[in-house]
Amino acid sequence: MLRQALQMTQRDWRAGELRFLLVALIVAVASLSAVGFFVDRMRAGLNRDAHQLLGADLVINADQPINGVWRAEAERRGLMLAETVTFPSMALAGEGDNAQSQLVSIKAVSPGYPLRGRLKIATAPDGADVETNDIPDPGTVWVDAGLLQALHIDTGNTLRLGDKAFRVAKLISVEPDRGAGFMNFAPRVMLPLSDLAATGLIQNGSRVTYRLLAAGPPAQMAAYEKWLQGKVKLDNVKGMRIESLESGRPEMRATLDRAEQFLSLVGLLSAMLAAVAIAMAARRFMLRHLDACAMLRCLGLTQNQVTVMYLSEFFVVGLVGSALGAAVGFSAHFVLLEWLGRLVTNTLPPASFLPALQGIATGMLLLIGFALPPILQLRNVPHNRVIRREQDPPQAFTLATYALGLVVFIGLLLWQAGNPKLGLLTAAGFLGGFALFALVGWLSLKSLRVVRTTVNHPGWRFAITALQRRTGATVVQIVALSLGLMALLLLTVIRGDLVDAWRNSTPPDAPNRFIINIQPEQKPEIEQRLKQAGGTHPALYPMIRGRLVQVNGKAITTETYTEDRARRLVDREFNLSTMQDMPPQNQIIAGRWYDDSKPEASVEEGLAKTLGVRLGDKLRFDIGGQQVDTTVSSLRKLDWGSMRVNFFVILNPQSMKSMPQTWITAFHLPPDRNGFVNALTRDFPNLTIVDVGSMIRQVQSVLDQVIGAVEFLFLFTLASGVLVLYAALVGSQDERIRESGLLRALGATRSQLSQAQWIEFALVGGLAGILAATGAATVGWTLATFVFDFEWRFSPIVWLVGLVVGSLCAFVGGWVGLRNVLNQPPLQSLRGS
Repeated sequence: MLRQALQMTQRDWRAGELRFLLVALIVAVASLSAVGFFVDRMRAGLNRDAHQLLGADLVINADQPINGVWRAEAERRGLMLAETVTFPSMALAGEGDNAQSQLVSIKAVSPGYPLRGRLKIATAPDGADVETNDIPDPGTVWVDAGLLQALHIDTGNTLRLGDKAFRVAKLISVEPDRGAGFMNFAPRVMLPLSDLAATGLIQNGSRVTYRLLAAGPPAQMAAYEKWLQGKVKLDNVKGMRIESLESGRPEMRATLDRAEQFLSLVGLLSAMLAAVAIAMAARRFMLRHLDACAMLRCLGLTQNQVTVMYLSEFFVVGLVGSALGAAVGFSAHFVLLEWLGRLVTNTLPPASFLPALQGIATGMLLLIGFALPPILQLRNVPHNRVIRREQDPPQAFTLATYALGLVVFIGLLLWQAGNPKLGLLTAAGFLGGFALFALVGWLSLKSLRVVRTTVNHPGWRFAITALQRRTGATVVQIVALSLGLMALLLLTVIRGDLVDAWRNSTPPDAPNRFIINIQPEQKPEIEQRLKQAGGTHPALYPMIRGRLVQVNGKAITTETYTEDRARRLVDREFNLSTMQDMPPQNQIIAGRWYDDSKPEASVEEGLAKTLGVRLGDKLRFDIGGQQVDTTVSSLRKLDWGSMRVNFFVILNPQSMKSMPQTWITAFHLPPDRNGFVNALTRDFPNLTIVDVGSMIRQVQSVLDQVIGAVEFLFLFTLASGVLVLYAALVGSQDERIRESGLLRALGATRSQLSQAQWIEFALVGGLAGILAATGAATVGWTLATFVFDFEWRFSPIVWLVGLVVGSLCAFVGGWVGLRNVLNQPPLQSLRGS
């Protein structure tokens, strides 16, 4: 039987019966394997370099100076220690009108930094990298090479930070523990910790991150971490986080997890469409082998032997196709590394065999789930099929195997998504769309009965009769065409609409500069300068750093909440403000604006939802050691896309009059007025002026890499969509050829059959195009509303494009498949079919 199965495989391959199935398998496995190999190497790199990403074995990360007791305990245990202090500020170069300023991320480091890993430095932008165990000498700084270009300076020149001038000594090539925080996208300036006080940059209200790095033997580190966690819990310490080798860089791992899920789902979209193509290819294979199977039964093969023979054939095809798909995926993952690998500076280790094994397993599961039902139908082909062109309907056992395909499909979604909720929602959405397309197609075919009874045109009657005669096959064709076209529309029209909507979500005159750390005595002069510079009157708002410690008399900690965002919010300080009137871009959605005669607060709706805060709740804030009690009087909706100053919580002025405050503002600076920023930074070195436009461009450069990788993966989706379109168009070719031959033998003219074919293709393709446009527009609206959070406008061109493209695809497919039928004698068509 095995030899017979191999001979059948060779024969079917030469006849072209297996090529389409093989291509569909290769595309499905390649799309998932490319993501699998990429993520495998990224994870292996993170695991290998976990200590380098930390710069230590354990790191204490806090928004206040490190407790001396923690440091003393580490020293008592004989651990190696180092310290860093990181914060954003402005760097100034040049004198007078030639002065240039740039937002930078300052990092002050102590001797011994980093404890794990090595800094790499260079003496010139094109110089060779050299590992070092040192830190900058007093009076000098090391900077990112990009800062030299931004400030038009070179190594050896002077750079001013606050009240102190430094000489640029070296360039930073590799900083192992830099992390992926938003401010770390600003150019780095590294200086010795002993010079930090002389700059005068750290003042009341400054946003500073203090880190204590520790390293030592594993047993001592584990004991110290356990002791530290006990002290933090006992003293209910806020605003600190412990990072260890086991946790790695939390933001790096979270970013990788999100990227893995997103890229996997994009790859899975390709696999889902390829699964449809596999199912249709297997069905076509079954229909074309009915006669051969009946002949084999007449020659003495049993049902079990027929089943084993065809399953062996499909096993060989599945194994070869999956192996080729894994090889294509391995090659394709280097393209992903070209786009996304630049986000990780260290060299990644080689890929393991696991993604290849997973890809092959995925291909075999797809084949079992979607090709097994048609193959099992071949075992039930009767002997008399040789002389009677009939076939019994599928048996219950055969139909039950379609449930197996559904289970396999959902299992693959859950496996690739890595998140049960996300996987189930994706499965529900895909299956729901599939069912909806099928229902609309079936109802549309039923409604054609009215047209058939009222229209006497032969072409229309032939077309409608043909569609209704094979209702099931027509519905499958409509659904397959719709899914393939929807993938194409998502890649073209909808993608462009999403990008345009994102661009339009920020008004052209939106503020492009933020000024923070404005001291109270500086407020009048800075306000006057802003009026003179832009001709506008930007509002200055007080900014107060505080931490929420109680809700309705109950103390809250990170253990109070299970959601990650809620735990982060209660574990750190966030910005509060106070003002008499509500800012214009805010909108009250519940309650009323506060009364200044009693302590009340207005809370942003998203924060309230995350922390479970409601109207009338009593909140307690810790502001610089002072306790402030207030009552929630309103919930506000903010326009975060306005690029204006927004606050989570605004308290009434009477409650905040004795609290330490700095001021913040946002304003729009025309491109030709950059000298204003340089002069302001020179006169007020403590200010931090954030160029939002510049930072958006920096982040956009990273996002462009991610978008490029996703678009590359969408090429697999495009290939899958084309496969589905092809399968849908050729799936009924044999039956159409036989019907056309019969109708011509019964007297139908060539012109009548040609008209009927064009009408049939127009109805099927047009309906599929409209369904695809509706599905693509729905996906676009869902992404805009629930993912990107901006306004979505439905474009009628999507439906027009869907209608035209759907009809063209059907016309082309029909013409390719049936162009020779009408040009040859009916007897030859019947013999060929």
